Parts: sequence; structure tokens; C-alpha cells
Amino acid sequence: MIDFDTVSPTKKENSDIHLRNVDLNLLTVFDVVMQMQNVTKAAQILGMSQPAVSNAVSRLKSMFNDELFVRYGRGIQPTSRAKQLFGPIRQALQLVHNELPGASFDPLISERIFNLAICSPLDIRLAAIVVEKFKEISPNINIVIHGFLDNNIEHKLKYQETDFSISYNKLGKNEYQHQIIFNDEAVLVVANNHPYIGNSITLEELVNEKHAVMSMDNIGSFSHLYYSNTDLSQTISYQGINLHSVLNMVSQTNLVAIVPKWLVEHADNKFPVRTVALPWADNTRPCYLTWHESTSRDKGHQWMKSRICQLITESSI
Repeated sequence: MIDFDTVSPTKKENSDIHLRNVDLNLLTVFDVVMQMQNVTKAAQILGMSQPAVSNAVSRLKSMFNDELFVRYGRGIQPTSRAKQLFGPIRQALQLVHNELPGASFDPLISERIFNLAICSPLDIRLAAIVVEKFKEISPNINIVIHGFLDNNIEHKLKYQETDFSISYNKLGKNEYQHQIIFNDEAVLVVANNHPYIGNSITLEELVNEKHAVMSMDNIGSFSHLYYSNTDLSQTISYQGINLHSVLNMVSQTNLVAIVPKWLVEHADNKFPVRTVALPWADNTRPCYLTWHESTSRDKGHQWMKSRICQLITESSI
């Protein structure tokens, strides 16, 4: 960042002249093209012709001295430079929009795109509900769901590349805000034909079993709370990419696993497993809706947050 108090008048003047020569409307085009990664779709959302959007992209390439987008299949793919620019530009555009007189949001006519990241296995439980319900209440709004959380989720939330995340784990920094949307019940799951585990288990017995877990390297891992720096940390014999693979492993072995009770019920007869109550007084696990504080004045963001919470509540989850 340039500190204008420390640069010479000539340098400051040149910077001001350069900014005045920038067509800031191009940044809006960049934002939509980045989200759609298709010039035709971007043109439809922007209400522009395809040649006009293509011309804007060409001007953006000259402005940033980078290709920004390259052809990929029937669409386009952003370059590394475009990915670096996307977050800060999107945040800046939203901040300006929020301060405009009369800035409003009408969900009945809005064509806004919202990106939602949902960690496994919550994507199984929530994704279809969100997609189907929003078709009914806001048919023009586009909900893009990513069924995972990666290690860049904090950056993506801060720069509004992702609007919300839904996960069992809270982000530690104060700039991220959370709301509990429901509580899950955790249970121990074992194979139907497990040779010696009955209808209950003690903590001592649990620690002596071999466990299957969802990969501890996954930032959204359901298992992390139970197995990281706890008495169970030395019991792990298998790490799966998701809890479905964990259930599959448990059904075929004598391994045990801690999972949400609803997941076992959802699997129905797919896996021959049964549940056992965990030996703790409180076996509930909160699920959090998370967003960045910079979106607090965004009326569309406020509406989306309330609707997600309402839809989940109405679905009796």
C-alpha cells in the first residue's frame, strides 16, 4: 500500500491521475466474470451484450497487465493474478454499494450470486434444502454451494469470495461472527456384528478401542474436536476423506467412530452399523453459520443470513 504522506508530490500526483483514468465500471464486469467464469452468462447478468463484456475484459487485461482469463472448455479460467484481485475488488465494490444513498435489496428481483461453503457431512443434510427452498422464494438469486471448507476459508470470507460457511468448528478471530443454527447429537457407531460391544460403553473401554475418523487435516473435520489433544488421540487407526467412508470402514471391521446420529439414520440400510451412546453427560455438537464482520451493513447479506436460519429451522433440523 502506498503511503501518500511519505511520497513526493510528483509521485502522488501521478497516482491520482492514474486512478482518475480508470473506468471503475470495469471492476463490476470483472467481479461478475470471475463468479460466472463464462462471458455469455456474465453478459446476461450484467444486462450487456457479449461483445461489450469481451471488450471490457480486454480493457481489464491491459489495466492489470495480465491475461486474467484463459479459455477452458466452454468457459474461461482465471489466472493466478485474477484470483489475487478477486477478493479485494469484490469487497471494495460491496463497501461502496452499501454506502450509496437508497442502497437496497429486493430478493424477488435480485440476481445476486451467493457463495456458501458447507463442510462434510453437513452438505448432505443442508445443501438440497437450501437449493430447493431458495428456488421458491427467490428464483433469480443464484446459490453456489461448495461442499467443503479449505484452509483459505478465512481469506474467502473476509474478501467475500465466500459469503457464509456452515461448519461444526468456529473461526478463532474476532472479525468472524457466528450463529448457532442447530445442535447435533453425537453417537458412537459400531458394526452390527461387533463381537463384544453391546448397548453401552464406558470411557475406559472407548479409549481402548481402535477408531476411524474423518481426516484430521481437513479444516472442517467433525472428528477433530474429539481426537485432537485428547485421550482418544492415540486410538486412530483409519482416517477417511469424509464420514461416509468412515461408516463404510466401521461396517466392515471392529473399528468404532464418533459421528452425528442423523448421519447413521440417513445412511439407513446402506451400512450395517448401529449406534451406542457416548459415555459423556453432554453429547451435543453445535453447528455454526459463519460470516465476516465487513458484511454487517450489506442488506442482501443480512437477508440471506436470516433466510438460511429460517429455512433450517422450518425444516425441523
